Amino acid sequence: MKIAIGCDHGGFKLKSELIKFLKRSNHTVKDFGSFTDESCDYPIFSYEVSKAVSCGRFKRGVLICKTGIGMAIAANKVNGVRAAVIHDLESAVSSREHNDCNVIVFGSRFIKQKKAKEILKAWFKARALKGRHRRRVGQMKKIEMEKRFSGGR
Repeated sequence: MKIAIGCDHGGFKLKSELIKFLKRSNHTVKDFGSFTDESCDYPIFSYEVSKAVSCGRFKRGVLICKTGIGMAIAANKVNGVRAAVIHDLESAVSSREHNDCNVIVFGSRFIKQKKAKEILKAWFKARALKGRHRRRVGQMKKIEMEKRFSGGR
């Protein structure tokens, strides 16, 4: 699977380890930065990863900052992105099955490397469910389109 990954300074160390893990798991990975642990602005990296997922160049995205919150907020501003901050296996699977989440966000302050790898395995394996879940994702897409054509109002 083609994966876009990005972080700010707070997620740099975890991102480096996850890239190795993803490549060993036979994923194609594109690193959108940050490329150092020096202080930087997370919206830039969140936008680049989200844009790459939204336009279909990458199947999924992974974002990391200290809490995950800022990255998720920024990612969800991009049309076609459904990003969720994940800290456990159950919410990872649910985010895929119920919400067809295509960008996973980690808070490096709250998750260890080993757990993040377990979560990614489960998240990649999970599939979006049909029925009421697909209907709800469709409703989110409709809201997104209305927002887009109403000038964001």
